[in-house]
Amino acid sequence: MAVPSALPPSLQRPLPVVADPERAARDERLVRHRFWAKLRGNLHRIPFLEEVLAAFYCATDPATPRRAKAILLAALAYFVLPADAVPDWLLIAGFTDDAAVLAAAIQTVRTHLTPAHWERARETLRKEEAAGRP
Repeated sequence: MAVPSALPPSLQRPLPVVADPERAARDERLVRHRFWAKLRGNLHRIPFLEEVLAAFYCATDPATPRRAKAILLAALAYFVLPADAVPDWLLIAGFTDDAAVLAAAIQTVRTHLTPAHWERARETLRKEEAAGRP
């Protein structure tokens, strides 16, 4: 079922072609394996938690088109990798590259992030805070 876009037709663009479905499958396995540990281990350091969670829920939603999933999974795989362009352990700049990659991915597939994905992200954050994980 297609989700109606909140953007006017003049601003809607087709998603880029995902050339390697095997790479997308590897990214999904990596993200599913490492996502929650990485997120929970860095909750106090990531200022863009809601965006990360909404991207995760969109990428794992069976209704999300394959291309949108692949783009989000690639960005989320970059997020969960232990080594990247700017090491995450750096106090101020550690997650800036992750934020930039994720923001670009979200911008590319923004019409596929539904209100349900955003609400699920907010609900997860509320549960994490209630569990004492700010």
